[in-house]
Amino acid sequence: MSKIIRPEHYKSLLDKHQTEQGIKLIKEFFQQNLATELRLTRVTAPLFVLKGLGINDDLNGVERPVTFPIKDLGDAKAEVVHSLAKWKRLTLAEYHIEPGYGIYTDMNAIRADEELDNLHSLYVDQWDWEAVITPEQRKIAFLEDVVRRIYAAIRRTEYLTYESFPQIKPCLPEEIHFIHAQDLLDLYPDKTPKEREDAICRKYGAVFVEGIGGKLSDGKKHDGRAPDYDDWSTIAENGKQGLNGDILVWYPTLNRAFELSSMGIRVDKESLLRQLKIEGKEDREKLYFHQQLLNGKLPLSIGGGIGQSRLCMLMLRKAHIGEIQASIWPDDMRRECHELGMKLI
Repeated sequence: MSKIIRPEHYKSLLDKHQTEQGIKLIKEFFQQNLATELRLTRVTAPLFVLKGLGINDDLNGVERPVTFPIKDLGDAKAEVVHSLAKWKRLTLAEYHIEPGYGIYTDMNAIRADEELDNLHSLYVDQWDWEAVITPEQRKIAFLEDVVRRIYAAIRRTEYLTYESFPQIKPCLPEEIHFIHAQDLLDLYPDKTPKEREDAICRKYGAVFVEGIGGKLSDGKKHDGRAPDYDDWSTIAENGKQGLNGDILVWYPTLNRAFELSSMGIRVDKESLLRQLKIEGKEDREKLYFHQQLLNGKLPLSIGGGIGQSRLCMLMLRKAHIGEIQASIWPDDMRRECHELGMKLI
């Protein structure tokens, strides 16, 4: 059965030619704004990494990476990256980046286990970014300040899109609202995590949900997070666990919450060991990335990923991510999308 959302009376505001112009405009403008806001330098990133080094992001721990043998390395296995969460931190150390500065890159990934719908594709494209911070900045107030700066860049991009295509009206609120996942559960105890996100985003328009990865009072997680990049177990100055979160906005085109970014302050030695123990992943301590961190060879950092196709989809008011990027879709989904006015690339 098709999993796509069927918006009533959907009609794209732009034809395919205008859509391609819009994608170019948005990507060029936003990445420059992001780099300026966070003082980031662009670097070149890998499409794949060697298996067994602990560098690839394992997302929720169940997604299988696309793997292939390398002939000239004795058939050693390479993995297409899921994201660059750990690679970026290694790169900060390699480039000797100072506190207050960072890097960003185009991250392209293949997630073969993704469940395909309006928002999820086999192909993932993000701006992955990472910045060096000081021990004093490992607190929720600093995280929220960075979120506000990223959100400001998003709103400027929306205004530029409106200036270029007046038929697209701005919809993002001036401010982003902050709420911890536990407070969100307390507010909507009878709803699922996704239903809670819909409810809070409908109310405020733009929300940063904090503390994602640890168990809440109902014994469940708001959403999964790997134990070895975001710090989701530290008690912050607000008394809640977690120094990470997701940027979500309300998207009228699909009548639902829309995730644009996952980000957070990264684990230090203590929180890495704690989270590996919580998740029963202590065996990772022996891997290359984890040894580098445990031996003090990696800087403290904050970082995240911002979906490129997601951002373009939002700005251009598209109903399906396949209207923004070229990917593979089931034949029945393509037929249904065509009938609904979603012209997949």
